[in-house]
Amino acid sequence: MSQDNAPIWRKPMSLEGLNASSRNTLMAHLGILYTGFGPDWLEATMPVDHRTHQPLGMLHGGASVVLAETLGSLAANMAVGADSYCVGLEVNANHLRAKREGEVTGRCTPLHLGATTQVWQIEIRDERARLLCTSRLTMAVLKHKQDKELRAK
Repeated sequence: MSQDNAPIWRKPMSLEGLNASSRNTLMAHLGILYTGFGPDWLEATMPVDHRTHQPLGMLHGGASVVLAETLGSLAANMAVGADSYCVGLEVNANHLRAKREGEVTGRCTPLHLGATTQVWQIEIRDERARLLCTSRLTMAVLKHKQDKELRAK
C-alpha cells in the first residue's frame, strides 16, 4: 500500500465500469474479467480454454502476459490524475507452472509509483493459489497533449 496508507487510485473505480471498459477488446475475447480491487491492488480472472491454449493444450504464455499487462496497464491509468495517462514500456514474465483447464487469477500491486514511471508486479495463480506466472510491467506516465498546450500559454 502507499506510504500514507491511503488508496492509490486517483479515478473512481467500480467492477462494472472496469469490465465495461473491456467490451469489444482483446480482454473480452479472452474472457478476462475484473473481479476485485483494494486500496493498492487490482485483480482479474481469465479462463484456461481454447481461447487461451497453445497447441499442446496448455495455457499460452502470451495469454498470461496479456492478463498481466491488462491488469498493470489499467491499474497504472487509474493511479494517475485526469491530466495524465500511462503506456507500457516493458513487460517480462516467468512462467513457472503449466495449466490445462479452469481459471487463473491475476493480481497486480505497485512496486513504484513515480512522476514519470510506474512499476507493477503481477502474480497469476490457479484455483489452489499456486503461482503459475510472475510478471513485472514498467509504465511511462505521460501528460495529455492538450494540457501541455494550455500550460505553454
